[in-house]
Amino acid sequence: MSEQTTANSLSELKTLVAGTPAGAGSEAAPVREAKRDQFGRSYATGRRKNAIARVWVKPGKGEISINGRSAGKYFARPVLRMLITQPFLVADRYQQFDVYCTVVGGGLSGQAGAVRHGLSRALVNYEPGLRAILKKAGFLTRDPRVVERKKYGKAKARRSFQFSKR
Repeated sequence: MSEQTTANSLSELKTLVAGTPAGAGSEAAPVREAKRDQFGRSYATGRRKNAIARVWVKPGKGEISINGRSAGKYFARPVLRMLITQPFLVADRYQQFDVYCTVVGGGLSGQAGAVRHGLSRALVNYEPGLRAILKKAGFLTRDPRVVERKKYGKAKARRSFQFSKR
């Protein structure tokens, strides 16, 4: 059993805490390790709307392959291409990693968001020091918004049928 002491002021509390060994009384933040497979790749899953992206990241020249096609061909709109390169730009790792991913479900916008989410998580698995930067930018948070389901007695999710007075 350890003896308890009370502090009457903030300065006494600082001296008491300074005298205790590190980790005593409170848990220290866990040190994250890089998660890589035997080929030196990191894997993560990203989700957005109904789209699911499986993403592998490894050091390379910056080539991005989505469902066997280049990112420029798969995502024709520049906004979608910009969306998937955001994690690299924020982490200052542009064209340092090759990305291979497969995406299923949803539309192109949802798929681009899923790739961005999976890419951010894979980068954190490869290099855990990037977590704070990507978390602050909001790339590690899954966007929970999905399409609202259709209700019975309604034309769509909320739209009513046209009212007829006569």
